[in-house]
Amino acid sequence: MWKYHLKCPSCAHKMTGSGLYKTVRRVLDTNGWYYMGTEYLECSSCKKKCAGWAANIRSQLDLDHQLLFPAVLTYRLSCDRSVLAQMKVRTLGNSASRLHSYLVEQHTAEWMTRSIHYLNTCRKFVVAGVQMPPPQPPPQMVPVPSSGWLLSTFVLESFTRIEELKAKVTSTFGSILKMGSTKKVTEKLAGADAGTALWMSSVGNELGQVLMSVLTAAEGYGLRDMAQGLQDRYQLAGKEPPQVLYVDRDCCRRDEATCAAAALFPAWPRLAVRLDIWHFIRRLSAGVTSESHLLYPEFMQRLSSCIFEWDPEDLSLLETALQAGGSRRTPSSKELGRHCRRRTRGAQETERLLGEAVEAFKGATDAMNVPLLDRRRMEEILKTQRHHIPCIQDPAGLRLYTKTGQLTRGGVSLPVYRCARGSTSLESFHLHLHRFIPGSSARGTFLQMFLLEGLTRWNEDRGKAAAGGAGINCYCGQQQYTLHQLTQQFFHTTMVESHVKPLQYTGELIGISYLYNQTGKVLQPLPDDPDDSEESPEEWLDSLQ
Repeated sequence: MWKYHLKCPSCAHKMTGSGLYKTVRRVLDTNGWYYMGTEYLECSSCKKKCAGWAANIRSQLDLDHQLLFPAVLTYRLSCDRSVLAQMKVRTLGNSASRLHSYLVEQHTAEWMTRSIHYLNTCRKFVVAGVQMPPPQPPPQMVPVPSSGWLLSTFVLESFTRIEELKAKVTSTFGSILKMGSTKKVTEKLAGADAGTALWMSSVGNELGQVLMSVLTAAEGYGLRDMAQGLQDRYQLAGKEPPQVLYVDRDCCRRDEATCAAAALFPAWPRLAVRLDIWHFIRRLSAGVTSESHLLYPEFMQRLSSCIFEWDPEDLSLLETALQAGGSRRTPSSKELGRHCRRRTRGAQETERLLGEAVEAFKGATDAMNVPLLDRRRMEEILKTQRHHIPCIQDPAGLRLYTKTGQLTRGGVSLPVYRCARGSTSLESFHLHLHRFIPGSSARGTFLQMFLLEGLTRWNEDRGKAAAGGAGINCYCGQQQYTLHQLTQQFFHTTMVESHVKPLQYTGELIGISYLYNQTGKVLQPLPDDPDDSEESPEEWLDSLQ
């Protein structure tokens, strides 16, 4: 009907229909079940038979026909893709258990509706005074599979797109990079892999997108392969090397030799390494007796003002807009961050102001006479961290702000800026990924697929936000690229914009694969054929739980 000439996966000769396939699939849907069948296909040369829904047969179809296939197949049960789509938008409370409860409620409502309809129809045949045998009772409701099965099937579906997911990750670039690590995600690693990962390290760009995220058995030296992969990626794509790298440690040395972070990227000799200012301020705040102290917010604000100053032109424009709108209040911190640019004050000025701030708060106490600062500890911290002050200054000539739009207030047009300074976006990504991986523990293969899925969705959202896009949400790069090609061919325009344009996968190791390369393990491959008697996908999934 579609005029395809299907080829044998073994010998590439033509395959023809050979009768109905022996198995009928029962597919889980949002409010019930449906059944799906197929036919045998037989090779005209080697006489090999396979089912029409096998992956190596469906892959020979064009994308539009592949997208018509509605389900993810496992050995005994199957799941409609619309059910699994509800697990992809990961938020707090959006777990497999929540989806299972939702499906049970929907299936129960549908079963009750059908049972009421059947029994009410039977009642119409009851005749008064005539003894009739009772009707057949309605069938029992088919139980909904467990939340563990839903998780396993989600991983199975993601595994079929693993090459596309990895290609999207390794197709991301940036001119201002940020590198940071966390232990939040590694604490979820369970099973045989529990305790093998010490850190999860990520590298992001100025838009908040993530270029790479890996699990490592050690920090520092353990990141050399990741850094080499990033340098090779830029060279292979012909991209200009990034200009600056923000880190939370290993930023500079007292002897002015090459710092540990810069040593990871020898192919980028002009890369400026800077300490993230938020982490610098957090180091200074360790000299506070308690973060619940009444003067703590004021002290932190004073430290920030010692390092930053607002652009006077932007500040004057914002104040003019507020006065024109009839407001005499000072601009809020949110308004300042949105409409005004900041710059560092310079090393000498910053050191002087920090000294004055610490001196001013040394004797400060609250109403209970509790001091804000531990004097001895604060003096030691300031002495230790003084050599980082040049490292937190903005690189000369680098544009850290991008104008993303403007709004009118009181008749005054105010620009809206996005700042690329610092590594705060990585902190947000690590929190997002921690929530995206459901539950409190996950085995290696499960964690790998959730990491890839969460990472690509995060990058697409950040790219869309930077471009100001709205109205369309699509995370399938193959669909985006195909629609882009077709609309270019017929209308010389595009109906959908991909914010992470996938190139070929560079071969860089991502996530758990990077950890396995350090520990000598291999990520277990997924069997392609759900009807393979040697190892079905369900048996493969059962071995991971």
